[in-house]
Amino acid sequence: MSIVTDLINAMGGTIADLPAIVFLAVPLVVGLVIGFLLKKLLKIGIILGLIALVAVYFGFINLDTVSTTLSNLVDKYGPVAMSYVAVFFGMVPLGLGLIIGVALGFIFG
Repeated sequence: MSIVTDLINAMGGTIADLPAIVFLAVPLVVGLVIGFLLKKLLKIGIILGLIALVAVYFGFINLDTVSTTLSNLVDKYGPVAMSYVAVFFGMVPLGLGLIIGVALGFIFG
């Protein structure tokens, strides 16, 4: 317990009249939200993928049409999406707190 107490005492300063621990917790909270959203989007993606596989199996969807449509969408919106990803990673404070937050949000989300 003395190590934890020493670490908290070392972070005892203030930034703009707020404790430093508040600024250290922000990447963790952002990571928790990102992990939660990733887990939900992954579940939705898996369900939609399974529905698409069943539709292809029964002949409701033609894979040639899907591949052409997806390649057109990637050509049209790919650069815009990459610019948004670059802006997002420019704003997000990358660090250990973010990584731990994403892991915890993904596991417990």
